[in-house]
Amino acid sequence: MKRQKKPLYRSVNTKTRGVRHGSGAKSKWERNTKVSENNKSMKQSMHSGQRHGFDYTPLFKFLLSRVGDDWAEVHSEAVARLDREEPITWMVAASYSEGSPFFRAGESSYFSGLYVDEDNVLAVVDPGLTADTMEPFCACCTHTLNGIRLTTPYSDKTN
Repeated sequence: MKRQKKPLYRSVNTKTRGVRHGSGAKSKWERNTKVSENNKSMKQSMHSGQRHGFDYTPLFKFLLSRVGDDWAEVHSEAVARLDREEPITWMVAASYSEGSPFFRAGESSYFSGLYVDEDNVLAVVDPGLTADTMEPFCACCTHTLNGIRLTTPYSDKTN
């Protein structure tokens, strides 16, 4: 019997003390106000489609490891191992012109942007972008690109 492959996402602890998700505080105070009959927050769900607690780092690393492979095969394997298809579009663009050199996957985690070329092959938008060439966006965080810590020090560009 063939073993089923691991999913390309992880469940993250969302019950930790002090963890805040989204901006629910504003709607928390609006829900029970009787100020207006047209108050939309009174009529919508309290959770309104928010999805918390999933880490798609395994998916991003899987896609990076498949650069140069046929997109149809990579896509079908990825979709079979995911809970939904949307996280693939965060990283992979349909064409080079729609792609971006990198995207932010967390507070200070960045991954290289990918696209599908004319030959239906998965490719990197900016192959020259590495952890050595990318600059951090602030001095307070430890930034990573594709899981590798950025080596370039932060420089304040306003001075």
